[in-house]
This record gives sequence, structure tokens and C-alpha cells, in this order.
Amino acid sequence: MQLLFWVTLIWSFSFSLIGEFLAGNVDPYIAVGSRMVLALLLFAPFLLLKPTPIKQAMALAGIGAVQLGLMYLLFYHSFLYLSVAEVLLFTILTPVYVTIFDQLWRYRRISLGWVGPAVLAVLGALMIRYQAPTTDFWLGLALVQGANICFAFGQVAYRQLTLGNSWQQSHSFGWFFVGASLVAAIGCGLFADWGKTPSSSIEWLILIWLGLVASGVGYWLWNAGARKVNAQQLAVMNNLLIPAGLLVNFALWQHQVNWWQFTAGSLLMLLSLSWAKRMEHPTEATTR
Repeated sequence: MQLLFWVTLIWSFSFSLIGEFLAGNVDPYIAVGSRMVLALLLFAPFLLLKPTPIKQAMALAGIGAVQLGLMYLLFYHSFLYLSVAEVLLFTILTPVYVTIFDQLWRYRRISLGWVGPAVLAVLGALMIRYQAPTTDFWLGLALVQGANICFAFGQVAYRQLTLGNSWQQSHSFGWFFVGASLVAAIGCGLFADWGKTPSSSIEWLILIWLGLVASGVGYWLWNAGARKVNAQQLAVMNNLLIPAGLLVNFALWQHQVNWWQFTAGSLLMLLSLSWAKRMEHPTEATTR
């Protein structure tokens, strides 16, 4: 659980940095491609240390292509239609998607009782971040929900792939970014506006930080942490990024926050996390 908290802290800065400095200035395909290539370069030396079985390598590349490559293409585009606060609001359904994918993956059915913590986390996030939508509501909503579904699927797929496997995650994780980089490269080749490359040192520094730290280190730690908690805890942790991101947005840019809503919603989310922790399935306990 500690790993997930640390990554939440790292990622809480990403919303503000993307929304304030990159959205509208740097082409989203170029931004995503830069992040994925930087993260791949970070892990490339590990790929040379020990070969990964081809089946695991292809599975990791496929998961990375969906969880990062496709997710980021949708996610970055959403900032063209939504504010930082609205993007945060529309991510609240991710816990439900995580729970649904986990249920379908393991049991081929959905148990409504196990969706409870995720729904409570959604209510908490909605209480924190609800506001009247802008005119670009529907397109922005569709883009963020597509990104949420990709991210949720990738988390569950990686967790199921690695539970019980003895091969070293650190030596193999670079394949995750191989898949993500391929999708990002296709997006750049087909749709990028090369007139909107990073043009200032601050934009390059932000992309380097997002690529090496938020993407490279962040996703490695997040997926490693996902293997150490149950599916309900993982689902709820997806929404703790919302209050963390709002606090950063307030601290850096003094954007207005309704503190009563923030406090009430955060308490609901902490309650959902406590509920999720008590719901560990016996089969999950034996596989970790």
C-alpha cells in the first residue's frame, strides 16, 4: 500500500503540470511519445541484463500499449476540452472499472457486493469535485472515460499476469514501455502537429520529469504495488489521486477549493479504503 501512496504523491503534480504548461502548447501525440521513449530508455539497460520469456515479453508489451500508450493519447486530448479540475472529476469512475475487470477476469461474472468500496470511492470523489460542466462536457467525458478504461484494464491485466510468477519484474518491465512507445509512435506518425513541439526549457523539463519519474518510476512502482494489495484496495487507490491533485493545484496555482466538500469527500474515500482492506478474498491472500 505504501508504494501506491508514494506514486499518488508523484502523480498528483502531473495534472497541474500538463494542464498549466503543456495543454494547447505541445501537441498531445508528441508529449505522449516523448514520455514513453524516455521511460523506455530508463528501463532499456535492464532488458539487456536478463532475457524475458517471449510470452511474458509480448504480454507486457500488450498491457503497456493499452494502459499507457492508448490511455495517454486519450487523456492528453481531454485537456484540450476540459479544465484540470474537470479532468480530475471525470476520473472518478476508474475504481468501478478496475473492480469490474477484476471480477470478469477471475470469476467471469460481476458480484455487486464487491463493487461497494469502488462505488463509495466514486461518491467521495464526486462530492469533492462536482461542478457544472462546460460546453465541451460530452467530448471531454468520453475521452477521459476511454482513458480510465484503458488504465483500469492495464492494472488488472498486469496484476493477474505477475501474481505467482517468479521472473523478475525489474528486468522485464521495459517491455511494458516497448508496447506503449509503439502505440505512441504510431499516433505521432499519423496525427502529430510537428509545429507544436516543445519550444521552451520549462516544457522540456516538464516532459523529462513526466517521462523519467511520473511514467518510468511511477508506473513501475504502481504496478508493483498493485500486486501487494487486493483488487478492491487497488480500485479505491485510483481515486485518492483526486484530493491529492486538487491540493497540489491549490498549493501551486491557488485555484479555488470548496474545503467542506473536499473534507467530506476525502473522509468517504478513506472509509472506502478501510472497507476494501477488509474484503480480501482468500484466494488473493494465498497468491501474494
